[in-house]
Amino acid sequence: MTTRAVQTSRPTGGAQPPATRPGAGHRFLRAAAIVATVPYLTLKTAWLAGSHLGIPDGSVLLEPGSAFFTVLNALSLVMDSSVVLLVLLLTRPWGMRVPSWLLLSPVFIATGLLTPIVLGFPGQLLLRAVGLGPDEVEREAQPPFLDPWVFNVVYPGFIIQAIALAGLFVPYARERWGRRWQGLLGPRLPSPTGVVAGAAAAVAAVVAAVVAAVHLYWAFGGTAGHNADQIAQYSSDAGAVSFVHAICALTAAVGAVLLAKGGDRRAWWPLVIAWTGSAATLCWGMWMMTAVLGGDPGPGEGTTAATYLTYAGQMIVGLLAVSVMARFLATRKAA
Repeated sequence: MTTRAVQTSRPTGGAQPPATRPGAGHRFLRAAAIVATVPYLTLKTAWLAGSHLGIPDGSVLLEPGSAFFTVLNALSLVMDSSVVLLVLLLTRPWGMRVPSWLLLSPVFIATGLLTPIVLGFPGQLLLRAVGLGPDEVEREAQPPFLDPWVFNVVYPGFIIQAIALAGLFVPYARERWGRRWQGLLGPRLPSPTGVVAGAAAAVAAVVAAVVAAVHLYWAFGGTAGHNADQIAQYSSDAGAVSFVHAICALTAAVGAVLLAKGGDRRAWWPLVIAWTGSAATLCWGMWMMTAVLGGDPGPGEGTTAATYLTYAGQMIVGLLAVSVMARFLATRKAA
């Protein structure tokens, strides 16, 4: 039976726990991540307590019957609070004893939800800096939602969390699972696994191409598939978000294809792009699908057929890429 070649300089024994006391760099990243959660957690707690801090008069968030908004607030509060637990887990010896699935699931979700913000928010700022952002007339035409300062306070905190989590997770993963992603990709997976993985990667590539084309069309001002509210609320900010989602979908597909194909490439970077792309595409597709199905009153989230299909396409791409990545890692473990 053919197996993938795995090059490693590490012994085959179990993962060794890190030093009892993390280094200065790890302590700094841990503190930065925890401090960066404060603005978001403060706002969410205030909103759940009934405060209108950062919510202007006339905002759709203040309309009666927005109970689903309260549910999403509670869920997002729990999710951001988990960052504190994650950074402790990644920097304490007991973190090495946590079951893999219990760690990787929240890290995957964090990667998925934070990556588009890390890419999209600086992109929006760059467009504004070069004079391509929404002007005063466009901003005044937008329906009230949140005060601008909310995004300027919360999103930098998300970016700091993302950088800190990445800086802590990479050395943790190297210590615990380094043998899985060191060395080369190796030969194509043997049949029938190889056939299934190849088919999944191929379907992911086709669906990703369609999803990316739709997002790019909307990013540059296309109106087909949008309702009147979405068309009226289009701006460079919305375009930057759509552009990032297109890139993430294509990244997930490329990573899946590379993993299924095998070859002489180093294994770590196809795994990185498959992980990042699939997480961003799957998690945001699920989050936005949940929002439109639950009636979240966020601006521009009309439930047109194109909206549903695009979010569903993102979820399909993400799931297929995840399946290819999981099969690849399982085969590396067996090897």
